[in-house]
Amino acid sequence: MTANAPPRRPAPLAARARRIAALIRKEGRQVVRDPSSFAIGVVLPVMLILLFGFGLSLDVKNVPIAVVIESPSSQASEIAASFQLSPYFEAQITPSMADAQALVRSDKVDGIVLLRSDFARRAANGDASVQLVVNGIDGNTARIIEAYAEAAIAQSGARATAEGQDAVTGAGGEAVVESQLWFNSANDSRYFLVPGLIVLIVTLIGAFMTSMVVAREWERGTFEALFVTPVRTDEILISKIVPYLVLGMGGLLLCMAAARFMFDVPFRGSFVTLLGVSMLYLLVSVATGLLISSTLKSQFLASQVTLVATFMPALMLSGFIYDLRSVPLAVRLVSYLVPARYYVSLLQTMFLAGDVWGVILPNAAILALVATVMLALTRRATRKSLG
Repeated sequence: MTANAPPRRPAPLAARARRIAALIRKEGRQVVRDPSSFAIGVVLPVMLILLFGFGLSLDVKNVPIAVVIESPSSQASEIAASFQLSPYFEAQITPSMADAQALVRSDKVDGIVLLRSDFARRAANGDASVQLVVNGIDGNTARIIEAYAEAAIAQSGARATAEGQDAVTGAGGEAVVESQLWFNSANDSRYFLVPGLIVLIVTLIGAFMTSMVVAREWERGTFEALFVTPVRTDEILISKIVPYLVLGMGGLLLCMAAARFMFDVPFRGSFVTLLGVSMLYLLVSVATGLLISSTLKSQFLASQVTLVATFMPALMLSGFIYDLRSVPLAVRLVSYLVPARYYVSLLQTMFLAGDVWGVILPNAAILALVATVMLALTRRATRKSLG
């Protein structure tokens, strides 16, 4: 090569790689310098973990209940002992039904267990019954109390049968139901609430934060500076996606540590598989936020639309709190359009049951398809904006 030879131009791939790296560094510095990024990416997840982990529970414990024994007997004492020893009830013996009803009306107890005066005689004949009255103002809590009370009565019958005495509902010959809970033997609602909480945090970091990225660039006028550079649309999108993927995975690891060491939620699946499916859902969330941001070009409007379009469906229509099989058919059909539904199913399965590939593969395939579609739509919207 002579001294007057022109300098060699870098290869196209090398040039693109350098541009992408420079854009990622720029975007990363912007994330680090922005106080809102730290608030949403770190402070908010910690607050949600503490709030949902300790403050939200679907379990009912220490329920005040009145046990009315009209005529004392060994069978009636066995029933009363089942409620007094149960961790779910705070039983108080009440002499009459009138007194118990007064306690319910004054909101001092939530239910009444009535053992009539002929309870011992009917138990000997095999046709004894226990009357259960529950305060139904809160219908969901009432159903849970009813189920717990029936379990306590059944346990007393099982103990009587095991001791060779007359069972509560028959003369020793009644069958006793033996129940067993798979995957959540402790019957603790946090075991499935905490994995669902991860979905909310990943959605917040992925969608809510990126929903303001492109809009902020438009409002500040910094996109105009990119118009005169050789930067391509794909390179801009990659530079926007990578920092928030890293931030989202950091939030995921924070939630995993809290679930395992703070709430003792078991994790029975593969950690590598969890990272893979979480990456897919993060891509969906990030692409959704960028699509909204590129289309609306207003930080305030983009943030509000993202909250309604991603966070609220992830909370209400993902199966995080409510069993979707109990909602109306129209709502259940709409829930199939919510990506968080599939991520919730993946997390709850991997945490509590392990790597059940019959669940993992279909849900992961749907997330991959949605991520591909959303990234394509985002590229198209950003290309139009830059044009």
